[in-house]
Amino acid sequence: MSDQKDNKPKQGQINIELDENVAEGIYSNLAIINHSVSEFVVDFVSIMPGVPKSKVKSRIILTPQHAKRLLKALGDNVARFESNHGEIKDYEQPPIPLNFGPTGQA
Repeated sequence: MSDQKDNKPKQGQINIELDENVAEGIYSNLAIINHSVSEFVVDFVSIMPGVPKSKVKSRIILTPQHAKRLLKALGDNVARFESNHGEIKDYEQPPIPLNFGPTGQA
């Protein structure tokens, strides 16, 4: 007889499900970041060469505290990646047209 407690998350753990469509991911080569006093908004865009128009593919809205945690987590992960695979080169990016959208980018 199986113990039903085995299916419950242990205290302090969270059970996270990953939907099949979300697991496929969305390609982005531009992030536009805006913020207010209460939130950070990150719009992920995929821009193709020679195509003057693009759409936001995904938008994430974070509290300032979560934005700071994300910044730290990304920094930690980039540092680990570079220690295993070498420095990530930051190539010169072409300027975004002024009529593209909101200000701020990453």
